[in-house]
Amino acid sequence: MRIAIILLILVALFWGVVLWRAARHEARAEAAFPPAGQLLDVDGTQVHALVIGSGLDVVLIHGSNGNTRDMTFALAPALADRYRVIIFDRPGLGFSDSFDPDGESIREQADLLKRAADQLGAPAPILVGHSYGGAVALAWAVHHPDSLSALVPVSAASNPWTTPLDSLYRVTSHPLGSAVAVPMITAFVPDTYVTQALGPVFEPQTVPDGYAAHFGSGLTLRRGSLRANALQRRNLLDEIKALQPHYGEIKVPTEILHGTADDTVNADLHSVNLSRQIPGAALTLLDGIGHMPQHVAAPDVAAAIDRAAARAGLR
Repeated sequence: MRIAIILLILVALFWGVVLWRAARHEARAEAAFPPAGQLLDVDGTQVHALVIGSGLDVVLIHGSNGNTRDMTFALAPALADRYRVIIFDRPGLGFSDSFDPDGESIREQADLLKRAADQLGAPAPILVGHSYGGAVALAWAVHHPDSLSALVPVSAASNPWTTPLDSLYRVTSHPLGSAVAVPMITAFVPDTYVTQALGPVFEPQTVPDGYAAHFGSGLTLRRGSLRANALQRRNLLDEIKALQPHYGEIKVPTEILHGTADDTVNADLHSVNLSRQIPGAALTLLDGIGHMPQHVAAPDVAAAIDRAAARAGLR
C-alpha cells in the first residue's frame, strides 16, 4: 500500500510538471505571436480576423496546423494593393475558438467564417482556400452559394482518398491520447520540431527564408490547437465523401490551382477530378511545384484570383 501511495504521489507530481510546462509553452507562444488582427464575436464564438488592403473582398482560408500567419507571409501582401484581404484563423487554430468537442466539420467552419465575413462587410467575397482550407471553401460554396463571388481552391483536398490517417492524428484524436499525449507534446516538444517538419511540406521547393520565424510554430503546439486539428483531420474524409456529390451545384467562376509535384494532396486525385466536377471550372497545374504555391508561386496564385475576379465581372 505504501509503495502504491508513493507511486501515485510521483505520478501526480510528474503530471503537475507536465501541465506547468505545457501552460508555460503556450504562454510563451502567445506572447511571441499575439493576434495581429481583430477578435470578432460571432454568435458567441471568437474568430480572429486580419484585414489588410482595400478594394474587392478576398477571403483567405489556411490549411491544417496553420493560422493567419501562413497567408500573411507572401500571398496577402501580393494582393493588398488591389483587394481588401480578409484572413481568418479557422476554429480551434490561431486565436479562433473551437466550438464543437467532436471537431468542427468543414460545413460548421464555413458557416462560422461566412458569418464572420458578413460582420466585416464582405457578403460575397472571392474565396481562396489552401489544402484543408480548400475543403472549407468548397463547403462554403456548396452550402452558401449566394455568399461568394468566385472560388479559388489551391492544393485543395476535394475528393475521397484511400491512405490511412496519420498515426499522430490517430493518437491525438483519441480520447486517451487527447488527455495524455497532447499535454505531453505541448510540454516537451520544442518549436524546432515544427520548424523541421516544414521541409517535407514544401518539397520539392525549400522553406522560404524567414517563413519559419514568421509562422509562429509554437501556436500549433498548444493543447487546444493540437486537439482541434486532430479531430478535424480525423473527420475530413467522411465529410469530403458527403460533400463531393454536390460540386456540380457550384455556379460561381472557379479557378483551381495545384502543383504537379504535390506529395501531400495529389493533384490528379483532387484538383483534376474537381475541375471536371464543377461546371466551367478552370484548372492550372503548376509544373514542379509542391504543396505550398501560396509561398513558392504566390504570383501564380494572385493571377488566378485576378482571373476569377474578371470572370465574375468584378474587374
